[in-house]
Amino acid sequence: MSAEIPDIALIADRKRTRTRLGWFPGWTMVIVAATAQYMSAPGQSYSVAALKDPMRATLGMSETDYSLAYSFATLISAAMVPLFGRLLDRVGARVMIPLIAAGLGLACFQMSRTESLGELYFAFSFVRTLGQGALFLASVWLIGEWFERKRGIATALTGLGGGLSVMTVPLINDMLVQEYGWQRTWIALAAVVAASLVLPGVLWIRDRPEDIGLSPDGITEDEDTELDQSDAASTQSPAGPVITSLEDSWTVKDALKDPTFWKLLSVPTTSGLIGTGLIFHQVALFAQHGLSSREALGLMSLQAMCAVTMSFPAGYLTDRIPSRYLLFAAMVMLAAATLLVTTLPFTWMAFVYAMLMGLHGSILRSTGTVVWINYYGRAHQGEVRGVAWSMMILGAALGPLPLAWSIDYLGSYDAALYGFLILPLLAGAAVWTAIPPLRQD
Repeated sequence: MSAEIPDIALIADRKRTRTRLGWFPGWTMVIVAATAQYMSAPGQSYSVAALKDPMRATLGMSETDYSLAYSFATLISAAMVPLFGRLLDRVGARVMIPLIAAGLGLACFQMSRTESLGELYFAFSFVRTLGQGALFLASVWLIGEWFERKRGIATALTGLGGGLSVMTVPLINDMLVQEYGWQRTWIALAAVVAASLVLPGVLWIRDRPEDIGLSPDGITEDEDTELDQSDAASTQSPAGPVITSLEDSWTVKDALKDPTFWKLLSVPTTSGLIGTGLIFHQVALFAQHGLSSREALGLMSLQAMCAVTMSFPAGYLTDRIPSRYLLFAAMVMLAAATLLVTTLPFTWMAFVYAMLMGLHGSILRSTGTVVWINYYGRAHQGEVRGVAWSMMILGAALGPLPLAWSIDYLGSYDAALYGFLILPLLAGAAVWTAIPPLRQD
C-alpha cells in the first residue's frame, strides 16, 4: 500500500503541470456555464416577449390574464430557487445541470401544447423556475467552485452567454414564430436546450477542481503560497475582494444573521425591482418624451451591447477592487438612469440611459454574482446565493406594478419613478458600508 502513495502524488503533480502548460479544465466549465446562461432563455422575459402576442391571439387570452400567469410563475420561481441552491451544494452541477436542462426541455414542450389558462399557469411555472432560476443559478455555482483569484473574469466570460442571449434569442424567436408558429417555436426551444446541455453536461462537467486533483484557477499549492505571501507583503488590506476559504464557509443560517448579508441583499433586490419595472414599461416611458416604440425597443439592444462590451472590464475590476465599491457604483448608475427616464432634458440622452443601464447590468453580472461566494465561502454557496437570487426574482415579479399603479390611478409615472430614484440611493449607502464579515465562532 505504501508503494502506491508516490505514484498517486506523481500523477497529481503531472496533472498540475499539464494544467499550467496547457488547458485548465476550469475554462471548459466556463464554456458550459455560458451555454447554460444562453439556454436559460426560454424562462427569461426577453424570450417570452416575442411569443406573448401570438400565444394570446391563438388562446384568446387578455393581456391581464397572460401577465398574471407570468407573475405567478415568477413568484413560484423565487420560492423554489433556494431549494435548488441547496441541491447544488449537496449533489453538484454535474448532476443538476443535465436534470434541469431536461426538465426545461419538457416544460418548453408543455408550453407548445398549452390550450387553457390553467395549463399556461402550470407550464409557465416550470419554464420560469427551471430557466430563469435554477439553470442560471447552477451556471454561476459551477464558476464559483472552479475559480477564486480569477473568479471575476471567469464570471464575466460566463455572462457573455446571457448577454448574447438577450441580443439574439428575441430575434430568433420572432423569425421562428413568423415562419412556423409559436407552438413549433416552443418545440424548437425544447430540442435545443436538451441537445446543448443534457449529454454535454454529463460528459464535460466536473463539480470541483479538487475532484480531479487540481486547485481553483489551476494554481498549485506552492504557487498559492507564493501569491498569499506576495499579497501580505504588498498590503495588510488587500485591494481585491476578500475570498473566504472552504473551511471558513458560512451556512445560510449564519449568513442570515449577519448585517452585511442584508446590506448586500439590498442591491439585487433593488436592481430586480427597478430594472424589470423600467424594461417592462420602457416603450410607454419613452413615448412621453417623444420616442417611438421602435426607438424605445432599440435602446434595449443598445443596453445589451453595452453590457456585453463592458463585461470584461467589470470582471477585471471585480478581481481587483472591493466588491462593495463596485456595487455602490452600480446603484448610482441605476439612480442616474431613473432620473434620466423621469426628466430626459434632451432626446439624445436616451442613449446615455441605455449605456448606464448596460454598465449597471455588467457590474451586477460580475461583482453582484461573485460577492456572495467571496464573502461567505464555497461550501454553502448554492444556498446563500439562492436566497439572494430569490429576492432578486421577487423584486422582478413586483417591479412593473408600481409604475402601472402610478399611471392608472395618478395619471403619471412620476410618483413611481421618484420612488425608484430613492431606492438605489438607499441601497448604495447600505452596500458602501458592507465590509467583509467575520465569523463569530
